[in-house]
Amino acid sequence: MKYDFTSITDRHGKDSIAVDALTGSGFAPAPPKDGFDIIPMWVADMNFPTVPTVPEAIIKRTQHPFYGYFSPSEEYFDKIIRWHETRNHVTGLTKECIGYENSVLGGVISALTSFASPGDKVLLHSPTYIGFTNSLRNNGFDIVLSPLIQDENGVWRMDYEDMDKKLRENNIHAVILCSPHNPCGRVWERQELEKAMEIYRANDCIVISDEIWSDILLDGHKHIPTQSVNEDARNRTVALYAPSKTFNLAGLVGSYHIIYNKYLRDRVQAKGSKSHYNEMNLLSMHALLGAYQPEGYEWVDELCQVLSENVSFACDFIREHFPEIKVVKPEGTYMLFLDCSQWCHSHEKTLDQLLKAGWDVGVAWQDGRPFHGPCHIRMNLALPLSRVQEAFERLDRYVF
Repeated sequence: MKYDFTSITDRHGKDSIAVDALTGSGFAPAPPKDGFDIIPMWVADMNFPTVPTVPEAIIKRTQHPFYGYFSPSEEYFDKIIRWHETRNHVTGLTKECIGYENSVLGGVISALTSFASPGDKVLLHSPTYIGFTNSLRNNGFDIVLSPLIQDENGVWRMDYEDMDKKLRENNIHAVILCSPHNPCGRVWERQELEKAMEIYRANDCIVISDEIWSDILLDGHKHIPTQSVNEDARNRTVALYAPSKTFNLAGLVGSYHIIYNKYLRDRVQAKGSKSHYNEMNLLSMHALLGAYQPEGYEWVDELCQVLSENVSFACDFIREHFPEIKVVKPEGTYMLFLDCSQWCHSHEKTLDQLLKAGWDVGVAWQDGRPFHGPCHIRMNLALPLSRVQEAFERLDRYVF
């Protein structure tokens, strides 16, 4: 491969929550026992260095010693448009449809509060990204969950009848769609999105589509932008993107929305401007410019190949060594969502005991209950394969 996805980098002391926040505070797992180093598999960032053109772009800009007020460059918008045209076959995207957001979750709240008020109900699928749960509750929204169901092959599917029923019974007009889905890893197929959008249209819902994972696709799966399904979807959807998951840039802060409908766009932009905090950072703009270079396209393709291999290894290992642990192989993202209920029952262990057993030997995995997985563990596989292998060998030897 052209880029380095095998070297192990020491991130300690470099402002990384993934390795420096293991304090047992409740936010993160406790530090491991003596003799075990930390294998960070919980917070959803990657243990790969970003594409070299990102630091090159940042360093080049910092060498010019003026960092005052600025406006996004034309190149910024052009790079975003070309990225979506090339990777997602998007047509008709213009500069006017693109707007900055400090974060995808910030964009979710700006969109929600543009069309709903505290106390209103919002539909989400479960399992559910914890960021949705926390940010909606913090802003006074009532969450109504429509559980995903697993078909005969274990594939997570939307329950359209349940979605429609809950929308009607609760008079809901705002929904959040996660595409690809976190934490289940589904990459929704076109016909699935078409059916969902038909239900949302019939119930007159504004759709907020979090597509931050849209570049992290495994085993050749293809992302279908929600807005590309049909003209109605294009006009009722606020789509949110960022280079942060793709290129490991979350600490730089910088996301963006795509909104084609002028009425929706005016409302969301007006709401986002009210705090006077939703302003782009100069260096985050140059990070995006560095990421959306030709080298970035190559880097992401190699990344997805590496992640596909990691996921295949992990799922095969679980199937062979941990038959009581159920896992559905994800189609996107780099997260596993392990159902540990059968193992815990047969071994008379609680999920807390299982989680701690992993933490004790340095496997810093994540409690799945805040994601509405009743006996689940969430695992980040965006590490060099040697570290993924070491983690599963420790689980086999000391935990399961």
